[in-house]
Amino acid sequence: MRCIRSFLALSLALIISCVWLAPTYVDASSADSDLIIVNKKTNKLAYFTGGKLEKVFPVATGKTPSLTPEGSFEIVNKIKNRPYYKEKIPGGDPKNPLGDRWIGLDVDGTNGTTYAIHGNNNKKSIGKYVSAGCIRMYNDDIHWLFPKIKLGTIAVVTTSSLSFEELAVKHGYSLGVQPFTGIMILDGKEIPLKQQMIISNSRIYIPLRACFELLGGTVLWDNKTQTATAKVGTRTITHVPLTKTATVNGKAYAIEPSLSINDTTMLPLKNMSELSGYTVQWDNKKKAIILTSPAQS
Repeated sequence: MRCIRSFLALSLALIISCVWLAPTYVDASSADSDLIIVNKKTNKLAYFTGGKLEKVFPVATGKTPSLTPEGSFEIVNKIKNRPYYKEKIPGGDPKNPLGDRWIGLDVDGTNGTTYAIHGNNNKKSIGKYVSAGCIRMYNDDIHWLFPKIKLGTIAVVTTSSLSFEELAVKHGYSLGVQPFTGIMILDGKEIPLKQQMIISNSRIYIPLRACFELLGGTVLWDNKTQTATAKVGTRTITHVPLTKTATVNGKAYAIEPSLSINDTTMLPLKNMSELSGYTVQWDNKKKAIILTSPAQS
């Protein structure tokens, strides 16, 4: 009887052990509304969803630049408690350098078996260049990210001085429209606009009418030709909303296409200098757009 009990206890222990050791593959439907960007220059990972930057995390990457491959890679598997096969460390073991979450990247046909975004067993390594090629996260961070990521999501790995928003747009991700929360300074004085500026795909847009009226000009709308005409000083500017051109005193200029938001034409700020004659500068520290009139320049 004791032998039978011992046998049953041993069998139960083996079953529990096997369940604990076995990696769990997580199924998820593919989606293209999400994007991950890893910037090795800063050792940061950005998670975009629904057209906006949701969260940024510190990560660890390869000991040398070549160890962590760069490019756009599809996420092809998600595994809980993946064993560390090289040293035969079971999945879920606190000593496992992969942590307990694995988000596999299909790098050069490796099908998510070699390179991944995963947890760690040494939180002091995060933020450093220490891995054999994978991207390490704090365990709490990857626990937050893991259930949100869908199979088929693209992870971009790069080394860049661009912002995450600029990198997202560069790789074809469409950012939603967001309000611009900075300030505008005209000839040394901070001024409010009647309508809010916006950011779309990392570009700042300014409401056409409110801007030119702020500069002391007038704006007329021709409903027949669907053309806005602004007069500022000696300049007459015409523009058909949503097009890539504007004229200044009859001369055509190529511009970024304007937007139409709630029946308001929004001009790209980057083209305001050539259209208005004002000097336009950006103060990153103050998050300020600085306009200087020709008389003050």
